Amino acid sequence: MRTAESITPKHPDKVCDRISDTILEECLRQDKSSRVAIETMGGHGAIIVTGEITTKADLDIYALVRKVIPNWNGIITQNISIQSPEIAKGVDIGGAGDQGVMVGYACNENEEMIPQEFYLARSLCKFIYEKYQEDGKTQITINNNKEIVDIVVSFNNATTKDLNDLVLSWLTTQSHLDNVKIHINPAGDWSIGSFDADTGLTGRKIVCDAYGSNVPVGGGAFSGKDPSKVDRSAAYAARNIAKKFVKDLDLDYCLVKIAYSIGLDYPLMVEIEGKDKDGKVIDNDILEEFSKSLQPKAIVERFHLLEIPYSEVAEWGSFGNGFEWDL
Repeated sequence: MRTAESITPKHPDKVCDRISDTILEECLRQDKSSRVAIETMGGHGAIIVTGEITTKADLDIYALVRKVIPNWNGIITQNISIQSPEIAKGVDIGGAGDQGVMVGYACNENEEMIPQEFYLARSLCKFIYEKYQEDGKTQITINNNKEIVDIVVSFNNATTKDLNDLVLSWLTTQSHLDNVKIHINPAGDWSIGSFDADTGLTGRKIVCDAYGSNVPVGGGAFSGKDPSKVDRSAAYAARNIAKKFVKDLDLDYCLVKIAYSIGLDYPLMVEIEGKDKDGKVIDNDILEEFSKSLQPKAIVERFHLLEIPYSEVAEWGSFGNGFEWDL
């Protein structure tokens, strides 16, 4: 059995991701040399924006928050400093903005090349969101034959009957109608959601931003970080490599891990694992082949990461949604 969940762009954590990435996007629009590591926390009538920004951009944080939440009437507090000059010394010469291990993954289970349970959960979530653009979640469990066995749906301001009808309609497009257990708003229909019910925080849904719960999570969160932070850029590069290996070698799956040290302009490790159609596992460390192409500046240039619509990336996650590193 494998299970994954997906959340809508109106989920409190996703709203915070979107605010952080909207601020990043505006910084880079005005000043491509911006250094950004911004966090947002929101809930119960208050939004706090904090972190580090070094930029020449003229920012109106209040307007950028309301770009994401147009009807926001609560408190907005900002506490923003500049990037540490000690970190900047290494980043300004092309080094990585942090240390850590970044993960990329691809498989042949669907056209988006992401784990099937995650693909299905997000597909259903998007399908329901077309009608109910609200705070909501979906969760799907599949068996070893990749057949759906359980569905969980919780959506704000949506009746159990309407949601059940939507799930059944979606299931007909998946050719899975038999022996599926469906759980709709299991705690009952709910009208109090998003920041009225919960607190949101940037980076708290990194599993939904990546590949679901059955693939390792590397590095840190993506949202609010400019691409000098390899947490983001190297994860995108690792995904690109994984997709190429699956396609070129006709693999069932490929898992890529890349390790960096803060301030250094090359990776310390590139490890690739995959499995082919005959069940043979491919496992090797090929640092030398990729060391130049995985320099932080090279990644930024290759995928045009200073021009990406990051607020759109934040809505449904970084992989399988047609962004440049996924092509």
